[in-house]
Amino acid sequence: MFVASPPPPATTTRRRGVSLPPQTLTPTLTPSPSDLSVVVLLRRRGLNRHGFDLHRLEPGLPLIIGGVNIPHDRGCEAHSDGDVLLHCVVDAILGALGLPDIGQIFPDSDPKWKGAASSVFMREAVRLMHEAGYELGNLDATLILQRPKLSPHKEAIRANLCDLLGADPSVVNLKAKTHEKVDSLGENRSIAAHTVVLLMRK
Repeated sequence: MFVASPPPPATTTRRRGVSLPPQTLTPTLTPSPSDLSVVVLLRRRGLNRHGFDLHRLEPGLPLIIGGVNIPHDRGCEAHSDGDVLLHCVVDAILGALGLPDIGQIFPDSDPKWKGAASSVFMREAVRLMHEAGYELGNLDATLILQRPKLSPHKEAIRANLCDLLGADPSVVNLKAKTHEKVDSLGENRSIAAHTVVLLMRK
């Protein structure tokens, strides 16, 4: 447990002949050896990071979420296929590994990524994860969009996500929320995703 170090003895300070009241310092917390070993173990075993992405929705474009084509009257405007979920997952994995974000590794200024399937980015992120000696321990993702309803497509999205990650479905969770008709997300003008990943040492 963390043990509070005793404060130093009270002292009286004199300034220009005036005695000031005794001053004491706030006790500091000193971690015990067992606390430090737990911290070191957690750092060695797991890396926990967050990813976020948002895309504008425009009429006439395909809506790809988690590698699944979702019927809708508009889709994501982006340099690649605009898969907001896969982009978000990639950024979370790269962040956990301490690597540059998706926009730096796959810049939209490079024509070879024009219209590219985001599964390409996912496979590279997973390769880097394994190369660094980690595997997915857990993933929790939340999609935010007003329309369309994703409940009929959630299992297909999750299954494809598991396939790309090489992960068991028991460690991959997917949620979808509306934005209560507030701002661009709630007005069907954009779509966003949040992802938290836990990477574990193999």
